[in-house]
Amino acid sequence: MLEEIARLATEYGQLAIDYVSRPAVFIQLGIIILLYLPALFLSNRVEPFFEARARLIKGMPRLLRVIVAFLRRLEWLFFVILLGIAYLVTSATAWPESNYLIYSAMLLAGAWLVIAGTSHALRSKLLRQLIAFLVWVYVAASILGIVDDVTTILDNAGFNIGDTRFSILSITQAALLLGVTLWLSLVLGNFLDRRIQKVEELTPSLRVLFGKIARITLIFVAGLIAISGLGIDLTALTVLSGAVGVGIGFGLQKVVSNFISGIIILMDESIKPGDTISLGETFGWIRELRARFVSVVTRDGREFLIPNEDFITHEVINWSFSDRFVRLDVDFGVSYQSDPHDVTRIAIKAASSVGRVDASQRPPVCWMTEFGDSSLNFKLRFWISDPQQGLTNIRGKVLLALWDAFKENGIGIPYPHRELIISSPVQVTTSPGQDDGPGK
Repeated sequence: MLEEIARLATEYGQLAIDYVSRPAVFIQLGIIILLYLPALFLSNRVEPFFEARARLIKGMPRLLRVIVAFLRRLEWLFFVILLGIAYLVTSATAWPESNYLIYSAMLLAGAWLVIAGTSHALRSKLLRQLIAFLVWVYVAASILGIVDDVTTILDNAGFNIGDTRFSILSITQAALLLGVTLWLSLVLGNFLDRRIQKVEELTPSLRVLFGKIARITLIFVAGLIAISGLGIDLTALTVLSGAVGVGIGFGLQKVVSNFISGIIILMDESIKPGDTISLGETFGWIRELRARFVSVVTRDGREFLIPNEDFITHEVINWSFSDRFVRLDVDFGVSYQSDPHDVTRIAIKAASSVGRVDASQRPPVCWMTEFGDSSLNFKLRFWISDPQQGLTNIRGKVLLALWDAFKENGIGIPYPHRELIISSPVQVTTSPGQDDGPGK
């Protein structure tokens, strides 16, 4: 195999040397290099103008990315145009006697312009560069007419494992097939997920569950297609799947546990996106359910990625499990000179005036709870429907509303104090001869 590759490399190397040594080739190379300089100059002059106009496009980021990619490669467009003019001129004048190199350079530059520009539709920089390079290499080999020879070289470089042969060609084909199928599966999975999220008949948990099942199924199918592209019999994976199962059982217990816990959470709908939950010291609302963790955002803007297993094995308080209404209590006291009937009425009216308090469906209530040491004690209860907006802040707003209402109606709020009463006077005397102190 190595001898065959070396022989072909030597043969093509000698052909390349013989071809470059021709005078017509030197002339064509000189024309190609000279034409690139004005193309680069023209690109630097017009590119900023067109790119500034393209930046005005709003709402279509992918289209804008492709347009900007083409604009930043305007030198290749001008280069292709100048090479086309040079090809027509050299064909008409028959000088040099061969202009095949100019023609090939024009096709290669045009292919690179189209491939590099359209590949920017992909967000991943590494992926688009890899795809652009591989596609351009194939197009270049097709233009130069060496596809069959390159295929033979890549197919000869390989090895056998049992009855299956692996070569650079087959591995490359399988990698390309896997990349294309994975990309298509992700695109199709995201499309199906967006469609599922719009189905109002499904609960939020079922939407997430069906979306994840669709994506995982498509990725699994893409992997099977790539393996089949290598020519591997799928029945031969039985032993491998058993080994993988053992490895998962010992080394990936937590990963599998979190994955299964995530499926259970989605199926029993114990939590769903938008729910307000308390787990240990964490209080916030659920932003997203993932295969391994749940994203919980707190009031201070921090985002906790809590493993799914914790929602199965620990106590979770779901403030909006059956409905979104949450009842809050505020304790306060007033002086004994106040009428408790007026206090109850004023407190209910003050709480109802706060914006977030739901006074229409579940009106606030106020009850007198006890005769305290220095105050009449009350408990004010009210309901809110947006606990994710915070609990402390709404309690504070209700207390301020109570303060303003009590101040307006002359209701006093007592504070603890102590009175010291001396029942009989005490006379302090000094003994004879005792001075009053130093310096006296």
